[in-house]
Amino acid sequence: MVKFSEEAKSLHASDIREILKVTENPEIISFAGGLPAPELFPIDEMMKVDVEILKKEGRQAVQYSTTEGYVPLRKQIAKRMKTSFHTDCTYEDIIITAGSQQGLSLLGQLFLNEGDIVLVESPTYMGATTAFAVNFPNFVEVETDDKGMVPEALEAALEKYGDRVRLMYVIPEFQNPTGITWPLERRKAIMDIMNKHDIPIIEDDPYGELRYEGESMPTLKSMDTQGNVIFLGSFSKIFMPGLRIGWMVAAHDILEKAVMLKQTVDLQTSSFAQRQASYYIDMYDLDAHVKQIRALYGKRRTLMYDSMKKYFPEGVSFTYPEGGLFTWVTLPEGLDAKAMMPEVIEKKVAYVPGGAFYPNGGHANHFRLNYSNMPEDRIVEGIKRLAEVLKEKIGK
Repeated sequence: MVKFSEEAKSLHASDIREILKVTENPEIISFAGGLPAPELFPIDEMMKVDVEILKKEGRQAVQYSTTEGYVPLRKQIAKRMKTSFHTDCTYEDIIITAGSQQGLSLLGQLFLNEGDIVLVESPTYMGATTAFAVNFPNFVEVETDDKGMVPEALEAALEKYGDRVRLMYVIPEFQNPTGITWPLERRKAIMDIMNKHDIPIIEDDPYGELRYEGESMPTLKSMDTQGNVIFLGSFSKIFMPGLRIGWMVAAHDILEKAVMLKQTVDLQTSSFAQRQASYYIDMYDLDAHVKQIRALYGKRRTLMYDSMKKYFPEGVSFTYPEGGLFTWVTLPEGLDAKAMMPEVIEKKVAYVPGGAFYPNGGHANHFRLNYSNMPEDRIVEGIKRLAEVLKEKIGK
């Protein structure tokens, strides 16, 4: 029998990916995956982009390239970091990754040994914890309220675990899974604490440009005085996810190690895909495209929220995100969202049970809903069907 490594033995299927297999059935109204709306993918424009790339760069566009990434794209990202994320950096502070998920994987390998502690929000993005888990760390869930990570709880965790804390992972903007956003005062309070410690902080921000109301916020990276914040961004939610173009902004000593590690994984991100993103930015108006996305998703967010208010029974609460792709539903204590899944699937609806977002288990009375991928009529119908199941469970 084949003998796998301890790392390989630790791997297990993602709850989201397993649910997405079920939702391949077109009859299922899926609120499960964080899928962008495919009708907004700029396919016609990309046909012209591809021709232009091959006309201008030809074989060079499909040749091996540097691990750091295509310089024109890195310069464009540096500009967007300033205009969209209020963060100053140069292209030399940026490397291109195969989506921000690769950034998470690389950083887990760079910083974590077995038994090290990772501080996370509670709940947090399961894709991050599964990426880190292959290095066998311990996750400490820091108390999180409707404004994000609680500063006093963070200080208590740092005092309790001391040098064992090797990494902190957070999503301050439209958090996955809750949809909440840290206000400016909370960001400053957290960074006032972390700037006293020499601990790497991963600021994951794939949704930051998808704000439907309110004012945009400065990143934690922009408040970093120690060079410890590592910013991860992505074109997946504002352009086309299948290109797998993400980026990492970090201090040069961190980037240098990340580049070395990436070379062992895939040598580089696709030369052609990087040019596709870069040429599109040159040839078309990416900001106008993002504005289109915001208009559609904002409408769907509001429709889902209003539908839940109208149809869900008393005792069920949910967040009203100012942006991003998700809302977070809390059921009365004692209900198990994962145990309800067979009945929900029977109604031809799907969500992601909330327990998967807590690395240390528990909290079964939550689930995550995505509103970006379903058209308006299916959002309303799906919420009605969910409400039927919930009313049966709650008895109202």
